[in-house]
Amino acid sequence: MEIDLQTNLAFYLTGKRLNDQLDAVDGLNLRPALFSGYRDLTSLRYDFPLVLVDSRQDGASDGPCFEPLSGLIDDILEKVAKGANSDRIGKHVLRLEQDIRTQVTRGASGRFSALWDQAALPLGKGDQLIADSLSHARANLKIDGEVVDCNAALPYRLLGHAWHINQTQRALQFGRDIKRLELKLTDIIKADFVNSDAGKSAEVLRSSFGTGPMDHFDFEAMSRILAKSSRRDSLSETRRNRVTNLLATLQSQQFFPMSEANAGKPYGFDFDSCVDALAAYRQRLPKLIELARAVAIAELEIKGEYNDAKHDPLFDSFGENGLEAGDLARFPDYLVRLNAGNMTGLEHSTLTEILAVDLPIKILFQTDDVIEESPLGNGHLAFALRSRQLASMSMGMNGVFVLQSPASNLCQLHQQIRRGLDYPGPALFSIYSGASPSCGELPPYLVGAAALESRVFPAFTFDPAAGRDWASRFSLETNPQATLDWPLREFAYEDENLQTVAERMPFTLIDFVACDARYSKHFARIPKTRWNGALTPVGDVLAREDRGHLDSVPSLNMVNPENSLQKVIVDEKLIREARRCRDMWNSLQELGGIHNSHAERLLAREKEIWLETVDLAGAAAASAITAITAAAAVPSAATVPADPPPADQAAEREAERSPDEAYIETSRCSTCNECTQINDKMFAYDENKQAYIADPGAGTYAQLVEAAESCQVSIIHPGKPRNPNEPGLEELLKRAELFL
Repeated sequence: MEIDLQTNLAFYLTGKRLNDQLDAVDGLNLRPALFSGYRDLTSLRYDFPLVLVDSRQDGASDGPCFEPLSGLIDDILEKVAKGANSDRIGKHVLRLEQDIRTQVTRGASGRFSALWDQAALPLGKGDQLIADSLSHARANLKIDGEVVDCNAALPYRLLGHAWHINQTQRALQFGRDIKRLELKLTDIIKADFVNSDAGKSAEVLRSSFGTGPMDHFDFEAMSRILAKSSRRDSLSETRRNRVTNLLATLQSQQFFPMSEANAGKPYGFDFDSCVDALAAYRQRLPKLIELARAVAIAELEIKGEYNDAKHDPLFDSFGENGLEAGDLARFPDYLVRLNAGNMTGLEHSTLTEILAVDLPIKILFQTDDVIEESPLGNGHLAFALRSRQLASMSMGMNGVFVLQSPASNLCQLHQQIRRGLDYPGPALFSIYSGASPSCGELPPYLVGAAALESRVFPAFTFDPAAGRDWASRFSLETNPQATLDWPLREFAYEDENLQTVAERMPFTLIDFVACDARYSKHFARIPKTRWNGALTPVGDVLAREDRGHLDSVPSLNMVNPENSLQKVIVDEKLIREARRCRDMWNSLQELGGIHNSHAERLLAREKEIWLETVDLAGAAAASAITAITAAAAVPSAATVPADPPPADQAAEREAERSPDEAYIETSRCSTCNECTQINDKMFAYDENKQAYIADPGAGTYAQLVEAAESCQVSIIHPGKPRNPNEPGLEELLKRAELFL
């Protein structure tokens, strides 16, 4: 065992295999053990594929612009899977769903309705019951659109679709406003003409009379009578020219498609370059200001409120200092699609300029590789370096909407995407596609989800319109188990005795890097015959603050293509990078109000003051009791207060507790949610929002120990295990000794 330890330590410290006791992992096609249940995603029901909704007959005009296939299928089943045939219909429709998912995974594309029909035809052929089930369900397909999978094309297709719907809604509203203004302005011109001598001429009267018999009308006489009648003042030449020019400006605008009356082809607002988008914006800005000015003047004109002396000087300088956000909000936003791998220095500087000056431009910044060698060298890894720097810079500008997420998580962010597209200023959508060629056969969805779980590419939003403070603006809500350093997942396997073993494992940066063939040199497989107690799980090593122990090496559980458990050891470089990744995540947690150091210090200070107050109150009560007892002629129980003070109660409870009992020092709880995240049946909060053990039998001893280790103020005492047959008790009891 000593020889094995030295060999393992040599690899841990140097990253080099010194002999054949360790195997290279190249070509073994290993994947993290927690991936073992995700070999075939088509057999699972999850968020993908998505349907990009472009038509709805369910009455929800303001519903999401994309929906998961599984969600739409559930909605259909809710309507049709009823009565005696519910099980049959449900079974057949779910089979159809799996077939559609398989088609899309293999590259099929098309509308939901078309893919449904393609899958239903072979399923129903020769089986009348299946055909009947699918026919009933098909009649309730009320939402349609293109079906898309999680791949390299998804970020642009999804965001482009949402942006297009947003622009269409703006165009409809803008069109209604423009048509209203055109109609009112035209009425002003018509009314003035009708009131003029030319408008009362016999020829005009005759042409306006219609197509009926006109032999009994003398239009010449009618014209003379109207000319003698009282008349209103006609439009001044200045106002007539102004109204005519306003109509010409409104009818010739190229920002939205309106009608055949448009003088030119509508502008395009979808770009692949910041340089091109900014050039187009600058070129069109005078026309935009002219149109915004025309709309503002037209509103005054149709109300009859335009005053030449008052408004002419105001509108002569209209737009010189730019337009207000409210003025820009009615016009189209620009969408720019960028890929981190193709960024040039000019593009990057132009992007910075766009974000800095609050232009109405939405940026999709797509990343296909989130772990690469740092440009500084020295073997450091860069975690989504470009996207992370860009997101940090954008939030620092304080006026940019920022959304960051892997593509696999976008379904959870449909509301945030809508808010970003509605935001009147610049917005940055930083998306990791998961389509990394170095991850082999792993589906992009799984790679993206792993980047989210491992904190390599966390999801967050920064919305300047949500409020004035970070608590209102910044959110980490869609990250898994956001209060923890690493999410904990259940992993079950069979040992050599064919006994099921279950344990909770953290998913860390090291698990994610293990998916990438470029970094296989940082791992070495240990043959099963050499597994021993000198292998410490990676999660335990990362959680340990004391980094000086060299009596074991960190190991990671992985599986081969046959799902057989493998153990690989990890070199020190990756351990350092994982800790660095965790530290960056902890900084984001603070921004999101999780484990905020300032708040925790303030809370600790307030608790110290409270405890001092309780101690003083207890001391005062004790002195009062002593004085009363000494003064009494005959001591009796009646002279002692019936209810001891809180401090005495706590002391009595502590004295009465058995060392084998699991308990929490509830009065010291800081309400950090760590224990309830692990098991909310075992741990609960009282009316003061402080934790206690509600049911010690609702979970495992392992969960008690994990909760004790994760507790920030070390107030959880696991006691002794209730189940003597629970796996791994020997190790758990050692870990629990610190908290007994």
